[in-house]
Amino acid sequence: MNIICDKNKLLEGINIVLKAIPGKSTMAILECLVIEAENNTIKLIANDLEIGIETVIEGEIVEEGCVAISAKVFSDIIRKLPSEQVEINVDEAYQLNIKCGKAKFNISAKPTDEFPYLPQIVKDKYVEISQFTLKDIIRQTVFSISDNENAKVMTGELFEINNSTLKVVSLDGHRISIRKVELKNNYDNISVIIPGKTLIEINKILNGGIDDEVKIYFTEKHILFEFDNTIVLSRLIEGEYYKIDKMLSSDYETKITVNKKDMLDSIDRTTLLVKESEKKPVIIDIKDNSIGFAMNSSIGSMHEEMDAVREGKDIIIGFNPRFLMDALRVIDDEEITLYMINPKAPCFIRDKDESYIYLILIKMIGGCDGSNTD
Repeated sequence: MNIICDKNKLLEGINIVLKAIPGKSTMAILECLVIEAENNTIKLIANDLEIGIETVIEGEIVEEGCVAISAKVFSDIIRKLPSEQVEINVDEAYQLNIKCGKAKFNISAKPTDEFPYLPQIVKDKYVEISQFTLKDIIRQTVFSISDNENAKVMTGELFEINNSTLKVVSLDGHRISIRKVELKNNYDNISVIIPGKTLIEINKILNGGIDDEVKIYFTEKHILFEFDNTIVLSRLIEGEYYKIDKMLSSDYETKITVNKKDMLDSIDRTTLLVKESEKKPVIIDIKDNSIGFAMNSSIGSMHEEMDAVREGKDIIIGFNPRFLMDALRVIDDEEITLYMINPKAPCFIRDKDESYIYLILIKMIGGCDGSNTD
């Protein structure tokens, strides 16, 4: 194999496929990326058996072939090369030679016989969505997935398509995040659970362009994202997702509208008095047309009030400040509306169209709400 390509284009491709390289593996071949040069196309491929990535890079193929090379060693070398043309060739003994400017490297490579190439999937069920929208949806929901492997379903997100509506749901036992978007076309009804890790890595790769589309293909066990010159294939999480509709309520006794940034900043200030080992709630006191935030801890106490528009009853209620802040950070609206029923029921943050809904469980002011608050 012999190829010539631009260093920066090559590095861009390497950075994409590195997201499918495991930190440590009992299979050495999984720590390799594959360079494949055939049919006038240069591909970089990586696969950790949970997520696999292929990306096409620009370049000249002098001689076709393929090779597996340590992803870490190869990426470290390319990263340090000058921004010039890079020539890569492999001899029959699988010695890989890299030339760029006056720099020359010779490193050991491997044949690709044992490498697990991405399986071919049937591309009949799919949806199309802009990169901007998909990136936004992931950002606004992925923070509330669980890392508890004993509850595997919670480590992923529900992607549910009903005609032209895409609904994405994540939950971790303490909060629920829901995003709904309208797609440009009608599609077959689909319901799958996508691993959180896959979505986090996809979000890093997407360029986020409004006019750049992503095609998402679904099979019984896999999901395939196809965009730009890249495909990302992932296993789906098996099992049935939680019936969240029973947890959602449109009833409320207190409704309050506030400036999102001001509320976020106020709650953030309350956390200055909380040690990492403490699980102290932020106390929210809603009365008249104001909302107050208070914190009492071993360090000290604080209180702050801000203007708000209230409907309904006064209420004093406690929440884990981090859970509230996580939701507020991803909402783009200048003003937000919170709905509460009583001091023992969850709080809902949602817009008029319910394009987003965030449910956050309360934390009892006495410090015992029957659930963890980590």
